[in-house]
Amino acid sequence: MGYDGGVPDTLTPFERRAIALARFVNERPRVKAIQSRFHRGVTQRWVKACLRNLLVIDGLERVARYPRDRGILVCANHRSFFDQYAVMAILLDEFPWLQRVFFPIRSGFFYETWAGIAVNALIGGMAMYPPIFRDVSKSEHNRNAVAQVIEELKVPGTIVGMHPEGTRGKGPDPYELLPGQPGVGEVIMKARPLVMPIFLNGLGNDFGAQVLGNFGFGPRAGIPVVVCFGDPVDFGELMEGRPRPAQYKRVADHLMGVIAQLGEREKAIRAGRI
Repeated sequence: MGYDGGVPDTLTPFERRAIALARFVNERPRVKAIQSRFHRGVTQRWVKACLRNLLVIDGLERVARYPRDRGILVCANHRSFFDQYAVMAILLDEFPWLQRVFFPIRSGFFYETWAGIAVNALIGGMAMYPPIFRDVSKSEHNRNAVAQVIEELKVPGTIVGMHPEGTRGKGPDPYELLPGQPGVGEVIMKARPLVMPIFLNGLGNDFGAQVLGNFGFGPRAGIPVVVCFGDPVDFGELMEGRPRPAQYKRVADHLMGVIAQLGEREKAIRAGRI
């Protein structure tokens, strides 16, 4: 299914060009395979090199036991611009059976500026796709993007990264999570993927300071980056409800509860109690 097939054209010329490039990479199997090699050969190596001295990983043995019969929806709390880069660097380094990566992303920077396209291409290999628009006039493109994510998650070996909070938490307490958004609940109910819950803490938003901290310099020196992986989320009877916005929200709330529990584990690890 193409990203914007059959959707009225409400995009700017710049957005159309940016999406055409992303579609070329993500919707052609041979090009997507090249992207996967780029992620493993380039992206995950430099990301892990920039975090290696600070990284504390918990629960990776749980991921090793995940079934491989369907796609995986990675759902993590969101504090830093670099959260998903760190998570994907860990996963792609450890599990070769994860091949197809997608990051649905807000369009504002990545599909509306040349700098955004450059970041997407040079760091993510254009995997930050499909875009999600804030403009109400482009809501049909968003519906089609959600439908595409649902279809992609039905393919084994696919991994999709989403932040169920919908935006970054900016408050002083990293353990105070924002409410889950119904969009992630809709994807879960319709795609029926394995849902991988993650809590991570310790990443900053200043890339230079974060890299210097890894090598013992600057204000982030010695601050651990702790990543806690959980077992696949069991939604139980929630998945039996009729698909509708209220049910999507209940699914999202349940997911946020699981992530919050991992947050308590991360807190104990950081305090040295585990």
